[in-house]
Amino acid sequence: VTLMESGGGLVQAGASLRLSCAIHGRTNFIQGMGWFRQAPGKEREFVVVVSWRDDTAIYADSVKGRFTISRNNAKDTMFLQMNSLGPEDTAIYYCGAASSFRYDTGRPDEYAYWGQGTQVTVSS
Repeated sequence: VTLMESGGGLVQAGASLRLSCAIHGRTNFIQGMGWFRQAPGKEREFVVVVSWRDDTAIYADSVKGRFTISRNNAKDTMFLQMNSLGPEDTAIYYCGAASSFRYDTGRPDEYAYWGQGTQVTVSS
């Protein structure tokens, strides 16, 4: 499976962005997928992870109520709707796919497949 993110950009605080993750290839082995982000000088952190089987999602506390994960009916694109963005959301955003049942830990090392990332910059 290959993943490709898009939709990042430079926005002002309070704005919204919608990120997309195009999914190509065989997906029947995927247990979960997620959005992660990495700010300069920091480790990659989970934003939201979702069960590939039943769409159960787990959000990081920092984005609850502001970000929403979804996917299209064909299950070949995953989205991240981000509202009320703040400078603290500035990071490179990655989508990841996990064949591990431990995808719901939100640990990046449980995810074997990654896109190249898309930059989100929020100015104050």
